[in-house]
Amino acid sequence: MPKIEIELKKEVREELIESIKRYFWSERDEEITRLGAELLLDFIVNEIGPYLYNRGIEDSYKYMNERIEDLLGLEKRPR
Repeated sequence: MPKIEIELKKEVREELIESIKRYFWSERDEEITRLGAELLLDFIVNEIGPYLYNRGIEDSYKYMNERIEDLLGLEKRPR
């Protein structure tokens, strides 16, 4: 699979790092360091993100094809 560069805004990255830290604390009763959370986020973005991205593309393609079929259904036929 080709590498997909997913750039996160600084604010989004910070929010996701804090979310990972909260998850480890509330669900696993573990404390994860900021560095650990950053590394986990990078792994998720680089290794899992492309699959989610591609799924979004597939879903969008399916949706658009369905809308095109709807549009073609409105076509007028000469009498």
